[in-house]
Amino acid sequence: MLVKQTAIYFFVNVFSAAFGFLNVVVFTRRFEPNAYGDYLLGLAFATLFATLLATPLKFLILREQSRGDGTDVSQTILGALTLCWLAAPLGYHAARIANLQPAVAGCAVIFGLTIVLFDTSQEMLRARQNATAYMRGTIARTILVSVLGLGGAFFGSGGAILLASSSIAYFLSTLGFWRRAWGSSMPRFDIREFLAMAKTGAPLTLSLSLLAVAGVTDRFLLAKLSGSGAAGDFGASFDLVRQALIIPAVSVASAFVPMTVQIFATRGGEAARCHLEKCLEILLALCLPACVGYALVSGQIADFALGRDFRQTAHEAMPYLAIGVVFQILNQQYMHTSFLLSKRNTFYLINSGSILLFNVIVSALLIPRFGVMGAVWGRLGTEAFGFFGSLILSRSAFAMPFPLDRILRVLAAVGAMALVVRFLATSALDQGPTLLFAQIPAGIVVYATAAWLLDIGGFRAGLRGFRLARWRLGGVSP
Repeated sequence: MLVKQTAIYFFVNVFSAAFGFLNVVVFTRRFEPNAYGDYLLGLAFATLFATLLATPLKFLILREQSRGDGTDVSQTILGALTLCWLAAPLGYHAARIANLQPAVAGCAVIFGLTIVLFDTSQEMLRARQNATAYMRGTIARTILVSVLGLGGAFFGSGGAILLASSSIAYFLSTLGFWRRAWGSSMPRFDIREFLAMAKTGAPLTLSLSLLAVAGVTDRFLLAKLSGSGAAGDFGASFDLVRQALIIPAVSVASAFVPMTVQIFATRGGEAARCHLEKCLEILLALCLPACVGYALVSGQIADFALGRDFRQTAHEAMPYLAIGVVFQILNQQYMHTSFLLSKRNTFYLINSGSILLFNVIVSALLIPRFGVMGAVWGRLGTEAFGFFGSLILSRSAFAMPFPLDRILRVLAAVGAMALVVRFLATSALDQGPTLLFAQIPAGIVVYATAAWLLDIGGFRAGLRGFRLARWRLGGVSP
């Protein structure tokens, strides 16, 4: 069940990333750094706005709907979603205070509200472990975002048009799977339920909002101190790295977190820890080689994907950003499960608040002196700080397992892959993007071979199951 759902989430997120990669390729060629910076700042604000509104709703869905005991919170959630739209004027004023231009601010607020609608509906599907419907909704959103965004890019040159087209895409894709997510449920407006939901989710809402602020502080500081062009340079590199590397982590977490909640509720802590050991191994097996490999070939990726105005910064920044994503994944996709299981919601707040404070201090010290690279180094340090902070806090919540034997197997396979990729880079005469056609296949083959030899994440059993399924369906010998 875990492997099947992980595979579905992984496929749909890879599909989404492929279109996201296409967006970056086109947008960084179509827009100047200043215009692209406006779009990224608007996107950052929309994400923060959506986090503030959607977190209590998603937390209630994950905690109650995922239990599988017949609990249904859909009517309450729909009522709260309706009320979220009343926050639009406040959101617009906040966006203007953040120095967003009027058109960008308005589109960012609308985009944030459609993100809330889409993500909450998707969370209902995920809580019910309806991965197929989740996949269809994400694919529809991905295609619409790309099609409408690419169309808008050729009719306008400002960041606001990209935000507006994304809002339309999120809204239309939500309508496509609305019945599967909500059925025939109608909004229920019960002030007591809303207050209870807000009170229960307040620590997590505040903590994730602080985490979201920490994730965009460097962009807004760069825009304030060095202009929106610097924010665009940094954002292009960071987003290209993150959207490619976060996908395996989100895919695994989308499958194992609801399962872990259910196992913990029905079978207890030890069973949940045994389950989490395998989850961590699969998480590292998918994410670590991607992050390390990305850092090694980031120069070639930058030359291939980004517009000319963005490449110099990307060459310097992307290796550090790729390593920072490793700590981000371990913290947000794995360590935070400890706080969920133990219901220590204040630990989210402590971790997120300390991350924000650390990021603000480090960015304020480094950006004036080193510019974009100061933001990059600050981001790496912030992600590492956040992981180790969660590790300390988890000892007082639900101690997360770190099975040494499983971790060492993954490290050995990644090390073998890294040696081969690095050797190809140092021995090749052509250091351009074409080198990727040798490095990527070689890295995949070496890592897959090592994963099979070391049986990482039950790779051999999974391969045998795949061959058996093919045999049953098509007569292929097992």
